[in-house]
Amino acid sequence: MALEARISIEPRLRHQLVMTPQLQQAIKILQLSLPELEAVVQNELESNPMLEPLDHSVAETAAEAGTGEDLAPADGEPLPPEPEQVSGEVAGEWDGLEPSLPASEAPVGEGPDAAAEIRDPSIDKLDWREYLDTYSNNWQDGEPPGDDDERQRMLENRLTRRTSLEDHLMWQLRLSNLNQEELRIGASIIYNLNDDGYLETPLEELAAQLETTVEKVEKVLRQVQRLDSPGVAARDLRECLLAQLRNLGMEESLPARIIRDHLGLLEKHRYPEIAKELGVSLDMVREAARSIALLEPKPGRDYGGAEPAYIVPDVYIQKVGDDFTVTLNESAVPRLRLSNFSQRMLNDATVGTSTREYLQERMRSARLLVRSIYQRQQTIAKVANSIVKFQRAFFEHGVSHLKPLVLKDVAEDIRMHESTISRATANKYAHTPRGIFELKFFFTSGVKATDGGDVSAETVKERIRELIAAESPTNPLSDQAIAEMLSNDQIKIARRTVAKYRDALGILPSSRRKKA
Repeated sequence: MALEARISIEPRLRHQLVMTPQLQQAIKILQLSLPELEAVVQNELESNPMLEPLDHSVAETAAEAGTGEDLAPADGEPLPPEPEQVSGEVAGEWDGLEPSLPASEAPVGEGPDAAAEIRDPSIDKLDWREYLDTYSNNWQDGEPPGDDDERQRMLENRLTRRTSLEDHLMWQLRLSNLNQEELRIGASIIYNLNDDGYLETPLEELAAQLETTVEKVEKVLRQVQRLDSPGVAARDLRECLLAQLRNLGMEESLPARIIRDHLGLLEKHRYPEIAKELGVSLDMVREAARSIALLEPKPGRDYGGAEPAYIVPDVYIQKVGDDFTVTLNESAVPRLRLSNFSQRMLNDATVGTSTREYLQERMRSARLLVRSIYQRQQTIAKVANSIVKFQRAFFEHGVSHLKPLVLKDVAEDIRMHESTISRATANKYAHTPRGIFELKFFFTSGVKATDGGDVSAETVKERIRELIAAESPTNPLSDQAIAEMLSNDQIKIARRTVAKYRDALGILPSSRRKKA
């Protein structure tokens, strides 16, 4: 029996989530931090002629743009419909974005006599020779533009690049008495150091890369290790500490002997065993340990690390009477308006078709950006108010009263999706009576209590920190002892969980906290 192939068309309905440009823009704006949002807006201002800065609040701008209604969340509900194609008549509805200004305050270049305003006859009569003599480009020769304080601030606010460890070492290396081959080897060693100043690349590998011998690399390595910072280019902690003692002329001292032969015992504070092995008194070992504690285990610390991150709160949570109020930090959010000049170009009948289409597209982009920023602010405000509702005890009494909270709780409270809550809390900060906290701080897992309730993990960590801070230095608490003490506080927790929280707090185990 022959098989016959047929091609047919059948209508079929199915649900499918479509990421429209409006939705993508809203999601992108929502998850940005304030510095990132400022960068995005600045880039849009530079590329979109329809936008310019405005000294209005975000809510006022959105309201004037026709977005004052309650906007939908960014995770699935549609944004308000896009405007119709902007023509000369329709563009007038955007005039509300531009505040009414007196003629004296109108932006330069937008009035009918803009060319006359820009062209000042006095410019032709200016004596440029006298001008250059008075306002020299050399700040040391010319008169200061203002008072001394303003001038000082101008000089201090110039951007500078932090000196890196590599720059610091290369500057010293070029001043040393090395030949060209040795300088090349030294540079290779320096640029292979990690952020802490240690050399992790084997000497054999460096020698193969430079097509030289291991002996030459090791000779130059000893030269690099004499540079500042002391201990730099060491291959392990022992070599780093010994190099620092060598620079101090203490290479044969008791601290050097302890580091060379008993570093493991020293890390565990087993001073009696060290004293017995070296045949010295316990007091001498303790004194040597105090000297070793003054050495720098990370010689590249002063030059490494990321640039400082500046935090700008998105919301302020303040207590007014018996209630906590949430206030958006609108002063830190970029504020925009549509350019009257560009709108007049759009309404100009002499403007070409391609230019008109470009301005129409830029207007839609500008409108969408303003609405997305307004929606971002509204979403953050709703999330912050919900957090205050769930974590009121924290704002009243501190971390010890923080309650377990998950994204789902807030999502159900304000009727949004969990992904929206996650984006709205990422890299967002709240200024509270208890300090500045990331919004994600208020979402913590729970630990079972003996009374059947849950205790926040942050509350447990705070309790562990308090117990360790109050322990005896000579008899520190073990993880099991801490677990038992927490059990007496109605917190049911295993020893391994205590160890995990202690590690998260950056606290050493009891064997390394003990002081003889």
